[in-house]
Amino acid sequence: MNTEACVEVGNYRCGPGNPLLVIAGPCVIESEQLCHDIAQVLVEINESLPVNIVFKASFDKANRTSSSSKRGPGLQGGVEILRSIKATSGLPVTTDIHLPEQAGAVAEVCDMLQIPAFLCRQTDLLVAAAATGRAVNVKKGQFMAAADMQHAVSKLAAGGCRNALLCERGTFFGYGRLVNDFTGLLTMRSFGVPVIFDATHSVQRPASHGDATGGDRTLVEPLARAAAAVGIDGVFFETHPDPNSSPSDGPNMVPLSEFRSVLERVLQIHAVRVSMDKDISED
Repeated sequence: MNTEACVEVGNYRCGPGNPLLVIAGPCVIESEQLCHDIAQVLVEINESLPVNIVFKASFDKANRTSSSSKRGPGLQGGVEILRSIKATSGLPVTTDIHLPEQAGAVAEVCDMLQIPAFLCRQTDLLVAAAATGRAVNVKKGQFMAAADMQHAVSKLAAGGCRNALLCERGTFFGYGRLVNDFTGLLTMRSFGVPVIFDATHSVQRPASHGDATGGDRTLVEPLARAAAAVGIDGVFFETHPDPNSSPSDGPNMVPLSEFRSVLERVLQIHAVRVSMDKDISED
């Protein structure tokens, strides 16, 4: 039986008895217009499916494979675009932070702060995120055992965060591959926090394109469906009108035109899982 607590993300609640939290958007902020175009589609989906969508885009991709890769508009410009998206769409927004000093400025606009996987052990970053009072979604490091993510939860709690979430995004399997151990979803849920499954980053193939990360977007939906069957509180997708033109993570992204249908099929499995959990709790 699922025993984790619910947390607040903007005007949403995430956890048992609540709609599936869906974090979605482009990998990086390419332009304000593109973000608005994607957000409009997400609003339409949010209004017609039993989900709570949070818009996500990064203002800076600080961990790109190559120093020549495009990183985004930066903190100030990126936060202003996210502010515009939030005001126009009405959706909560989130983005990732890489330095403790970025937490305050991002929290002025964003309803949730995201901690990148490679930084999930950085105590100062977690404490700074916790101090904002916003929800904090910590991605499990590709090098981390699921059980060790309890320390991230403890650091956030020590910093005053009562709205922590953990996110699974795959584990290194040799060089250039990620695999998902779905038992880790249950392990992280046992820490008393909601768990998000990152379906798009889980299909990455790090540095497989030489100076860029590759991946296989055809595996996104099967993994998301498997995670829904195991039991999750939310799912993370990157989506784009033309993924092949995206400057970051294009091979892993769900085409925006296909996003609704993918989500509908994942929701069918999620609904069955919720019903099963309810039956078990009533026995």
